[in-house]
Amino acid sequence: MDAGFDAAARTRLVFGRGVVARLGELARELGGARVLVVTDAGLVAAGHVARAEASLRAAGCTLVRFAETRENPTSADVDACLGAAREFEPELFVALGGGSAIDVAKGAGMLLANGGRMQDYRGFGRTQAPLRPLIAVPTTAGTGSEVQSYALIADEETHQKMACGAADAAPRVALLDPELTLSMPRFVSACTGLDAVGHVLETAVTTARTALSALFSHGAWRLAAQAFPRVLERPADLAARAAMLQASTFAGLAIEHSMLGAAHSLANPLTARYGIAHGLAVALLLPHVVRFNAEEPGAREVYRELAASAGLARPGADEGGAVESLVARLFSFLEAAGVSSSLAAHGARPEDLPALADEASRQWTAQFNPRPVDAPAFLALLSSALRPA
Repeated sequence: MDAGFDAAARTRLVFGRGVVARLGELARELGGARVLVVTDAGLVAAGHVARAEASLRAAGCTLVRFAETRENPTSADVDACLGAAREFEPELFVALGGGSAIDVAKGAGMLLANGGRMQDYRGFGRTQAPLRPLIAVPTTAGTGSEVQSYALIADEETHQKMACGAADAAPRVALLDPELTLSMPRFVSACTGLDAVGHVLETAVTTARTALSALFSHGAWRLAAQAFPRVLERPADLAARAAMLQASTFAGLAIEHSMLGAAHSLANPLTARYGIAHGLAVALLLPHVVRFNAEEPGAREVYRELAASAGLARPGADEGGAVESLVARLFSFLEAAGVSSSLAAHGARPEDLPALADEASRQWTAQFNPRPVDAPAFLALLSSALRPA
C-alpha cells in the first residue's frame, strides 16, 4: 500500500475502568471551568451523568446540563443545544452518550462559535472561528464519533444526513470507560457493535485507505471479531466490553483517515425511510457489499487477510473461500443479534428499491467504495438483501 497520508493526532485517548472519575481533572487541564454537559434522559436515569457531574463539580467546575438529545439527531436538536450554550456561554463542552450526544455537541460548538445553521457547514472546513474544546465520553461502542472531526446530523426538514466537519470539531479528549457501556440494552449493544463492524470492513478497503488507516481497521477487526459475540452472550463481561470500546474507537480513527463506502451509502436511506437503527441498516447490506467489492482484486486480498486474522481462513487460503467465510461470519453476527437478515422483514418492499437506490447513489461515502457504484449497482445490492437465500 503506497498511498500517502497527512495525519494529526487530534484526540487524546484516556482508557480504563473507572476513568470517568478523571473527567473533572481533564476538564480543568483544558481550561474548562464553565462546562455544558450534553447527554440524554436515559443516561441521566442510568446514573452515568451523576458520576460525570460529580467529578466535574469536585474539580470546581460550574455546570449546565442539556439532556434533550434524541437518537438520530437533527438540526433541531443542535439548535436546542445551541440555545442552552448561548445562555450559559461554556468554556468547554462535555458530551456523554453515544454518537448522537457527541455529534450534537460538535454541531452546537460549530454554531456557537460561527453562527448560521448546520446546513451551512456541510462538508469539511467551513468554519472560520475556533471551536470551544470538547471532551467526549462514549457510553456505547459503535460510532467512533469520539475521535472524529465530523458531526453527522440530519436536516430537520428533509431528513437527509449531513456530514459537517472541521479539524477542531474533533474532541480534544476521548474518555473511554468500559464500565459506562455495561448499561446498554442488548439491542443497543447489538446495533452499535454492528456499526463498529461496518466501520471496520468499509474503512479497510476504501480507495482512500492508507497504511495508517489499515493499522486501525485491522486492529479494530481483531478485537471486534472476538468480542462482539461475547458481549451479546455475556453482557456483564467487562473485558469484552472493553475490547468493543477499543474496537469502536480504533474504527473511528480509521474513518478519519480512510472514509467509508457503499454499505453506509445504502444505510442512510434505510434509516430515513423505515427508522431502522443505523448500525443495523449497515449490517443488513454489508455481506452483500463485501461480495460485490470482492470482485476488485485489492479489496479481495484485504478481505482474505481479515478472514485469516479472525481465524476464519488459513493464511494463504483461497481468496474466494476466505471472502465467503467472512460473509458467513457477518450473517452470523446478525443471527447472534437476534434480527432477520432480510430487508423485507424490516419493512422494505420491492417497489421501494429503485428510490432507495437512487438516494444511495447521492450519498457522499459512495465515492470511496473500492468498486465504482451507481444507482443500478445499488439496486442490485438492495435486491440481493431483500430476501437473502
